[in-house]
Amino acid sequence: NSHHGAPTSILFPDKGLTTTFNPWEGKTENRLQNYILKRTNKQTVTNKERNLAVALSDLARIISRMGLPKTVHFEAANIYRKAVNEQLIRGRSIEGVVAASLYASCRLCNVPRTLDEIADGTRTGRKEIARNWTTLRKRLPELKKIRNPSPELFLDRFGNQLKLDIRITQRAKELLKMCFEGGIDQGKNPVGIVAACIYIACNESEEKRTQRQIAKALNITEVTIRNRYKEALEVMNRTKINE
Repeated sequence: NSHHGAPTSILFPDKGLTTTFNPWEGKTENRLQNYILKRTNKQTVTNKERNLAVALSDLARIISRMGLPKTVHFEAANIYRKAVNEQLIRGRSIEGVVAASLYASCRLCNVPRTLDEIADGTRTGRKEIARNWTTLRKRLPELKKIRNPSPELFLDRFGNQLKLDIRITQRAKELLKMCFEGGIDQGKNPVGIVAACIYIACNESEEKRTQRQIAKALNITEVTIRNRYKEALEVMNRTKINE
């Protein structure tokens, strides 16, 4: 046995093994037979194959728009296929499950992306993605052990986005560790704490960044930065007193 052409891939609904019939190819007496085969092939496509065709093309478009790596693309396609096999698509929109699969893939591959960023890239509501993500995590065994993304991953990424000096990034990491040891992370969005640490580190140096600049880069509100900033200062003051 031999296989010619490109290798199979889970990124395609049929894994790249497409069957085509050209009714205008071959001898005249075979054209009618090719046309009948082509029509029969279209009629025998299952609902699962139609679902995968729509979902995987949508996933490829989102990956390209958000500039995510190929590893995230493969993992998201694999998660979505498992969700289809477990019949988790019933009663849910294709876009919503695709977005949740992409969010799960980013967390598996240690590519820091927030729910808000996934929502903006997929045109799906944040709450819908969160609901679908909860369902996937409960029903798919490999997703149950996923830990929350490390705040340092967000810090490195947003530090590059804000074009911060390496010394400021290192200082923000020290502040971030201090805040989490002080218990500021309980029930709080880690991105907000990262933003507050960046803001404090910038104020301590000559390379200033406004709250508006940081909020725009991290896709959060200035109010969130101010609230986390006050809490971070309290933790820093307690740490100094204990020392």
